[in-house]
Parts: sequence; C-alpha cells; structure tokens
Amino acid sequence: MVTAGSPSIFQDGKGCGACYQVKCAGHPSCSGSPVTVVLTDLCPGGACLAEPVHFDLSGTAFGAMAAQGQSDQLRSAGRVQVQYARVACNWNGVDVAFRVDAGSNPNYLAMAIEYEAGDGDLRAVELMQSSGGGVGWAPMEQSWGAVWRYNSGCPLQAPFSVRLTSGSGRTLIATNVIPAGWEPGKTYRSVVNF
Repeated sequence: MVTAGSPSIFQDGKGCGACYQVKCAGHPSCSGSPVTVVLTDLCPGGACLAEPVHFDLSGTAFGAMAAQGQSDQLRSAGRVQVQYARVACNWNGVDVAFRVDAGSNPNYLAMAIEYEAGDGDLRAVELMQSSGGGVGWAPMEQSWGAVWRYNSGCPLQAPFSVRLTSGSGRTLIATNVIPAGWEPGKTYRSVVNF
C-alpha cells in the first residue's frame, strides 16, 4: 500500500521509500487499526502544503483503515484525521531490486531502487563498473524519488555492483546485480536486503 506525502516527509525525494503506520481517527468508519504504507510521491495540491504532515493514501490503503464492510463509507469521507508513526519497512523476504530506467543507454544509467527493508529510504547510492571504471565506487545522483542516475560520458562497463547507504547510515552491497547485456526497462533482483 502506498502514499504520497507532504514536503515535510517527502523531503525532495529523500523520504521516498520510507514506511509509516497510519490509522484514522474521529470517523465512525475507522477501524482503529493501523495500515503500513510506503511513501512513493509528493502529494499534489494545496491541502498537502497547508498541513505540516499530510498523507495522500492510495484508495486501497485508505479503505484498509476502515472497519469491516465500511471501506466505501470511509473513502467517501474524503479527508480524515490520522495518527502515524515511522516504522521499519519489511518486505517479507523480498530482496532489493533495481529497475533500469527506459532512458538508460551505454553512457547513462538510471534506476529505481525498490524494496529496501529497514529504513526504506536512501542517503546515498554508488555504482562500481566491472573494471572499477578506474575510480572504484562512483556516486550516483538522485534524479527524483527512488530514481538514481550516473552519467559517465563514456561507455559503461557492466556488470555493475551497487552500494546503498540507508537513511540511518547502514550500507549494503549488491554485487554484480546488473549484468553484462543489461537492458533499459528491465528489473534486476539482488540476493541481499537490509
């Protein structure tokens, strides 16, 4: 289940991937039980900017906060008060995945990084080419949200290893996760997670 969030929690994309438990309060259709959501986007519109913290939940997540049989009534309520807490992300055994952006080419690599357990958000992403590219670990730039990019200006040499640093400073290395012969638009799964 996903949510967009106000600028205070989206943090120009740095909060992308963070997990929150959210529960509604003050509406008769609220169950009082929290749902866990993943922050994926910046919420649009004035309501998002008017409140210090705002969650724009997906329809599925919004309905999941409802009491049994009350999801339609809760969804039709529109805005409701919520209580929330930041929690560790748990992907139940799913390892980190790297979805190569369709605009990637032999000199430019961009990828969305998905399913990071623990913090869920990333402070830094680094890339190492098969030969080390002569520089070892090269920093990638955050493009937007969970998408990170590396523009070498010359042909990249796969396979690529990726080093992730979580928001709390933990590091993880996915060795040779993007193979030689990689293709834009494909997703490559690692065998590691936080």
